[in-house]
Amino acid sequence: MKIEDIRSHVAGGMHFITVHTDTGLVGLGQSACWAYPSSVHAMMDQFRDYLQGEDPLRIERHHQHLYRMGPFRGAVLSAAVSAIDIALWDIASQFRQAPVFELLGGAYRDQVRLCRLLLTPETPDSMLDAVKDAAARAYTAVKFDPFLPGYHRNSAARTHHDCIELVSQVRSAVGPDIDILLELHRKLTPLEAMPIIESLGQFRPLFVEDAIQIDSISTQAELARRTQVPMANGERLHTIWEFAELLEQGGPQYLRPDPGLAGGFTGLRKIAALGEAHHSAIVTHNFLGPVLTAASVHFDLATPNVVLQEYVETDEDSNIHPALTTTLVRDGGYMQAPEGIGLGVTLEPELLTEESYLGFFGNFTHPRLRPDGSNANVV
Repeated sequence: MKIEDIRSHVAGGMHFITVHTDTGLVGLGQSACWAYPSSVHAMMDQFRDYLQGEDPLRIERHHQHLYRMGPFRGAVLSAAVSAIDIALWDIASQFRQAPVFELLGGAYRDQVRLCRLLLTPETPDSMLDAVKDAAARAYTAVKFDPFLPGYHRNSAARTHHDCIELVSQVRSAVGPDIDILLELHRKLTPLEAMPIIESLGQFRPLFVEDAIQIDSISTQAELARRTQVPMANGERLHTIWEFAELLEQGGPQYLRPDPGLAGGFTGLRKIAALGEAHHSAIVTHNFLGPVLTAASVHFDLATPNVVLQEYVETDEDSNIHPALTTTLVRDGGYMQAPEGIGLGVTLEPELLTEESYLGFFGNFTHPRLRPDGSNANVV
C-alpha cells in the first residue's frame, strides 16, 4: 500500500486533510493552528513531495521526517504534522480492521467522561442557566471563562471581584457533585494572576487553566509551582520538549495537549507518558469539531492518565458541520466507545465551503483594547 495524494481543505478557521492510498483507503486529519489555517495548508505542498509513494503504515518514521525535514520549528509545522499523523492512524485503523483505540493499546476505560464547554454565556444569569442545563443533562463537569465580556475595561479590583462572585454563584448552584474547570484564556499578567488563582481555590475547581500568556514556559511553570490550586497548561504548546520543560519546572499539573497541534496520536502518546511519569493527568484540548473530538476520544479510551474530555455539543449539529458525519454516540455526560473502524468521521469536501465556517473565528487584526487604547492581550 502506497500514499498517492494529500488533499488539503481550508474553510474559515478550519483546516482538514485527506491522505489517499493506491488501495482506496482514505485517512482524514485536521490541524488546530486555527488562527493560521492557510499557513498549515501551504505546508502540505512540501509534505506531499515526500509522502507520495511512501507506505502509510510507517507512522513514526513519517512523523519524525516531516518534523525534521527542514531547519525550522513552530506551531504551523507541528499542526501540519499533526493533521498528517491523525490521517495515517485513520488509514492504519482501516487497514487493520480495528478501531484506532485498539491500535493504541486497547480500551483502558469503557467510556469517556465529558466536560461540557460553555463558550457563549455573556452574563452571570446566562452562565448560571447554562451550568444548570449541563447538570440537568447528566454532565458531571463544566468548563467556562469567569471573565465575562468587557472585563478588560474594569479596574483590577472590579475584575477580581466579578470573577470570584460568578464562580461562587456557579458553585452554589451546582453543589459539590459537579466539577468546575476555569479557563482564564491567558487574560492576566503574572502579577494579576496569583491573587485571583488563590481566591478561586475556595471553590475547589478541578483546575484553573491558562492564567497567563504562553510567551514563557518558565513563568507558566512558576505559577503552577507557587500555588496550591491545581493548574492546567498546554493547549498552545506543540512539542514533547515544551511539555517536558513545563513539568520539570512546574511539577504535577493538568496537561492540555491538542491532537491537532501537539503531534496527533503519536505526539499525544509521548506527552501522556511524560505526564504519567510526573503524576500529571491529561485533559485533551478540543473545540474544533467532530474530527478532533473523535481523535481525542480514541486517545482517551486507551490512555490511563486521562481524566475527562472537553466537549462542545455543536459537534452534534449538522448545520454547523455540514461536511462532516460522525459515528460518535454521546450518552448524557459520557461518550461511548466507537464501534467501527477508523476515526469514525467522514468528510464530504464538496460541502466544505468557506461560507460553512465563515466567521467561525474572530478578526485577529483588531485586539480588545483598554480604555487608554492599549492591547488587553486577551487572545
